[in-house]
Amino acid sequence: MEKLTCVVVGGGYAGINAVKALQKSLKGAGRELRLILINKDPYHLRKVLLFKPAALQEDIAVPLRRLFPEGEGVDLVQGEVTRVDFDARQLIYSRSEGGDARLGYDILVMAAGSMVRRPQPDQGGIALTSPEAAEQIRRMWKQNLREAAAASAEERAKLLTFAVAGGGISGIETSAELAHAIRADAEGMGLHSADIRVYLVNAEERLFAQGPAKVSRKLERLLADEGVTTLHGRKVIRERGGVIALSDGSEISAGLCVWTLGIVPNPRLSSMGFPVTAEGKVVVDASYRVEGKPGVYSIGDCAQIVDPETGRADSMTCKEAGAQAARLGQVVAADVEGRPAPVHKGYMDVFCFGLGPAKGMVWTRQWGLDMIIQGRLGWNIRKFTWDHASLLK
Repeated sequence: MEKLTCVVVGGGYAGINAVKALQKSLKGAGRELRLILINKDPYHLRKVLLFKPAALQEDIAVPLRRLFPEGEGVDLVQGEVTRVDFDARQLIYSRSEGGDARLGYDILVMAAGSMVRRPQPDQGGIALTSPEAAEQIRRMWKQNLREAAAASAEERAKLLTFAVAGGGISGIETSAELAHAIRADAEGMGLHSADIRVYLVNAEERLFAQGPAKVSRKLERLLADEGVTTLHGRKVIRERGGVIALSDGSEISAGLCVWTLGIVPNPRLSSMGFPVTAEGKVVVDASYRVEGKPGVYSIGDCAQIVDPETGRADSMTCKEAGAQAARLGQVVAADVEGRPAPVHKGYMDVFCFGLGPAKGMVWTRQWGLDMIIQGRLGWNIRKFTWDHASLLK
């Protein structure tokens, strides 16, 4: 019986979905399949939900063994890949318990994902980059509320003012969730929720610049309903001593500045030996094959994936990672069996936004028409996208 060892690197959205897709597409057919997922942590981090523990005490880490139980054909290896020996078809990784090890493969899927972009160390504030940072943010705004209760009017105004730097989807969702949580806690402490000021600082001239202007306006109105004031066309330069300097020369006196600056491809891809673009993404063909590396594929945030028909590159979202993974399973099965493989097709125009507990908005364009769903139904759809991407039911 033919033996086939498939190794997936990365326990993010693309990686866990790739494991499920390969499990489905390669099972049976007279071959013995060994499927291995290697990740530096023993859990899948739901990175798009980092704003949740910043606002409420919520665990967004899902144990990998919950997703891939013992006995269901997936071996889990905890470690961090440092290099790939493509000629020997082996990857070298540092083990969680210390020391290096090698792991052989027949099929390798690089799904090392992305990292949250950080500001420079001297720019101050707190970047929402990890559960630990989220917890620190939650502790700080709660401490600000406690101190505000006994502060002078001027100091109270500062302590009750919060800024989110970065107007992408992460910034939108973070500002809405923080505004709701902070205002609710303030009311419970005898403070006036109307005194809470939450600013979303957006470098673009409108929110969600990749969509139609009417969607941008609706998003801004819905954020305003949650107590968020959006400042367009400016950036946060730095936060120092509670004073936030903006690119237009103005300042905000605030008790907390949270950075939400988007994501960048995993910076270690080049040192692992992968060919990368100027932006640091793995170079792949229309079927996710890594250029010049037989048996090696890449999907997700770390890969430059382009629709060959339209020339449009996929964005770095969990919904696209899931679609790529499903197609990857078909590609690998076709390559193993010597059949023509499918090629990438871009995901349809659809974007979801969480706008606080049980509130959301969905925009999609179909047949040349803009369709907008908001309120609880919008939230339910948004929650479904999060859960589906994390293989949760």
